[in-house]
Amino acid sequence: MDPLTSLTRRDLLARASCGFGGVALTSLMLPRFARTAASQREARLHHAPRAKNVIFLYMDGGPSQVDTWDPKPLLERDAGKPFPLAMEPTQFDDIGNTLPSPWSFAKHGECGIEVSELFPYIARCVDKLAVIRSMTADFPEHTNANYFLHTGHGLQGRPSMGAWVGYGLGSENAQLPGYVVLHGGLIPPGGIDNFLSGFLPASYQASILRPAKMPIANIDPAKIDLAAQSKRLALLQRLDARLVERTGRVDALDAAIHNYELAARMQVAVPELARVEDEPEAVRKLYGFEAPYDKTRVYARQCLLARRLVERGVRFVELTCPDCGFDRWDQHSRLLEGHAANARAVDQPIAALLVDLERRGLLDETLVVWSGEFGRTPFAQGKNGRDHNPYGFSMWLAGAGIRGGTVHGATDDYGYKAVQDRVTIHDLHATMLHLLGIDHERLTYRHSGRDIRLTDVAGEVIHAVLA
Repeated sequence: MDPLTSLTRRDLLARASCGFGGVALTSLMLPRFARTAASQREARLHHAPRAKNVIFLYMDGGPSQVDTWDPKPLLERDAGKPFPLAMEPTQFDDIGNTLPSPWSFAKHGECGIEVSELFPYIARCVDKLAVIRSMTADFPEHTNANYFLHTGHGLQGRPSMGAWVGYGLGSENAQLPGYVVLHGGLIPPGGIDNFLSGFLPASYQASILRPAKMPIANIDPAKIDLAAQSKRLALLQRLDARLVERTGRVDALDAAIHNYELAARMQVAVPELARVEDEPEAVRKLYGFEAPYDKTRVYARQCLLARRLVERGVRFVELTCPDCGFDRWDQHSRLLEGHAANARAVDQPIAALLVDLERRGLLDETLVVWSGEFGRTPFAQGKNGRDHNPYGFSMWLAGAGIRGGTVHGATDDYGYKAVQDRVTIHDLHATMLHLLGIDHERLTYRHSGRDIRLTDVAGEVIHAVLA
């Protein structure tokens, strides 16, 4: 039997009593320990990193590539005619005619990339973007596609990309989690399993914050009796110690203890983080805090909090979309109203985030990723919607290590399928890890008898979009 797990409490107290004085010191030294651990972890990176943090702007539901980043004039020419290309089965099998975009495109920036009029603010930042027009996904249904986008696997139970980043790099701030999801109002189909740690230690899963109301809705120390809470935590600590004495250390228990301790520290750190009113009025106005559309204001708060989180060393931040009342970006009907509302909510705050990060010198070390789980068909579903399309869609990257003003890949003349420089979700993950200094083939975890990685047995770094 392991001598450490066979100790009685009396023996443990006798041997460890001289160390209790160090507990308070450990608490005081946590920020330094976190920085030291992170520095040691980074010293073992596979190559020099370009990015320290990631902000993932998740566009829930699947924005239409031909209405956002991939203009196709032939759709206008053939409007209302039967779609001329061979078609794959669709989610709802309600196939209409060729459907042109209701929005015009125009060239912007020095690079001249064409951007839909849906995004007048982001269009001003186009020289910072690498637009990939040849993304593909393996699944045409939301839940599996979301698991694939978030975890590299189409089924429930694998670690999220944010958990892999935390596992590979550690945290830089002991008061905040390494992986945060800012819940704007919509959780993706598939639920919070998109954000969990799977078979990785449970401490790497995302902490979900709900910032729609301030202070952070689910971390509000003003409503907590700190003295009573301290007693509860002390009781939990005693109970946990007794369980460890009987069973030995197990991941679930270690994670629970870690999470209780982290939550207590977050009650001190999060109120300061959430005080966006401390930001200059010009900054809050830049993000859209005074926008007439309430969903723009919701997403503005998320984007500003994302900047404040990476500023404080949080490794991976994901933003979910606000609920604009049109079932996400998932416009099976009412394309015009739904895409317009979603774009109006996110356009100004995202552009402000890019500008603000650059002003503060953070864009050089922060990778910003904009993507949905798939795209949409260039032919109609019914008369005024678009069905799911995993065969070719658009996304973009900006920031650390990205060559701005770049277009990579192409779909066919109707924007249906990727035909040039096809890119997969595994390629996207490999590129994100590469920019963080990690070789995706070497970041593995032993599980079920084999070494598993985020990119499974595939993935190539997209060197064409790297500076």
